[in-house]
Amino acid sequence: MWIYLLAPFLSLLPTRWRKAVSFYDAVPWRFGTVISGLMESLIALGVLLYWYSYSVATWVSAGLDSALSKSGPTELTEHDIGFAALVIWFTHPLTWAIALVCLEGLARICSTLTDTVLGVFPLYVAEKVYSRVSRRGHSQTSARAFSQGHLSSYVDAVSEKVLTTRLPQVPDELSLTKNESEEFLEISASHPKPDWDPPRIIRYEDRYYRLEESSRGPAPRPFTYRLRRLAAGVPGRTVLTYSPNQSPISTTP
Repeated sequence: MWIYLLAPFLSLLPTRWRKAVSFYDAVPWRFGTVISGLMESLIALGVLLYWYSYSVATWVSAGLDSALSKSGPTELTEHDIGFAALVIWFTHPLTWAIALVCLEGLARICSTLTDTVLGVFPLYVAEKVYSRVSRRGHSQTSARAFSQGHLSSYVDAVSEKVLTTRLPQVPDELSLTKNESEEFLEISASHPKPDWDPPRIIRYEDRYYRLEESSRGPAPRPFTYRLRRLAAGVPGRTVLTYSPNQSPISTTP
């Protein structure tokens, strides 16, 4: 029962805020939208009638006082003053604002015929402003993270260059590991291999491997690449061919 009491208030929220509700699927959104839209229109209509009676009566009274005074034009009649007050009321911005609220409630009721739930316009604007501010903050955070990551990559590249210039060129050391279902090839090299970035496909002799990971270890072969053998060949232009001047392969069962 409580869900039916909350539904009219929750239906006022914009789409993103509604979907953030933990019990979103349990809310009768069409029922809530009809009730809240009907109440919105009725309240706006009542406010509109009160605003009409108050403003027109006040303006007519002021107009009559002015007409009866010496400063007012004597040719004005009560009907002229009433018509002028009605025109002012009709063109007043507050009149249009209240009327739009009434029409919004009717539009929200009609939207349920197409299984659409519309929130109220002020909360919709608030959600858009909040989203834009959040995205701006997220963009600034992403830009800082990108700058830090770019600097870190630059430092890594420089340190890698310094490391490789100090190491002698030695043959790669290969280690083959097998189990019941998989085969892994681990390659230790003295210098980094260009374009060897996971998950590139590497062809070694007549076998194909997928590069799973790369890591850094001790000299004289600090660059280690771990590859997993594929069940079938995948020839193509993007496959890298590996033909090492290697040390003997050690096989671990």
